[in-house]
Amino acid sequence: MAIPFDARNQVPILTEKSMNFRGRTAIVTGAARGIGRAICIELARNGCNIAFNYSRSMADAEQLEKELSAFGVSFYSKKVLVGDFASAEAMVREVLEKFGTVDYLVNNAGIVRDRLLLRMSERDWDEVIETNLKGAFNFSKAVSAIMVKARFGSILNITSISGIAGMPGQVNYSASKAGMIGLTKALAKELSSRNITVNALALGLIDTDMTKGMSNEYKAEALKNIPAGRFGTVEEVAGVAAFLLSDKARYITGHVIQMDGGLAI
Repeated sequence: MAIPFDARNQVPILTEKSMNFRGRTAIVTGAARGIGRAICIELARNGCNIAFNYSRSMADAEQLEKELSAFGVSFYSKKVLVGDFASAEAMVREVLEKFGTVDYLVNNAGIVRDRLLLRMSERDWDEVIETNLKGAFNFSKAVSAIMVKARFGSILNITSISGIAGMPGQVNYSASKAGMIGLTKALAKELSSRNITVNALALGLIDTDMTKGMSNEYKAEALKNIPAGRFGTVEEVAGVAAFLLSDKARYITGHVIQMDGGLAI
């Protein structure tokens, strides 16, 4: 069956008819807002049970829970610092106890501490590496044993074109996102024989709270370098993320899919 297509926005319409996650469970890190929230909603729309963590806003987490409940799926949330392995492991164990399975992991949690290297503190470096890269390691390690035993699973790492092309003022962020790409490729080779896929989405400029805070001048300059002529949407990211986790993508592993409007061609 062909996947329905939205010609206006040039993206596939991923509905329950094209994908079915019913009875399966996903963990999405850093999901109270933005891209993580959109991925949770897209998966829930297609029947997936959702577990997510947040680091700050309980109000945002509670709002997401309300939205998830409308889809009739089960959900679980917890305040967790992803850079702490014991906390990540405890959350995964609790999700397994509640749902009986962990089928999917989306390593989405990430922060920025942008400064030129000469002005970057050791703390700026450590916090970004710990959240973005070590967080992905922590949750991937915690779910891998479950997926290997089940001989099924998918891990998706949300990385950035900063990890491919490098960006000035982002040596910490670029290093963390490049590290996630290396993690993706190596882990895919380790787990593929167990029917577990590991892929990454390298994002460009996406319309989120972070980009809304940019000055109009910066946005205008950025748009000049994007062949598509616009920022991406969280819904577009969520649609591709859901596809890469779905049964339709079981033969795709170890790949980094660029969603950047052509910025890093």
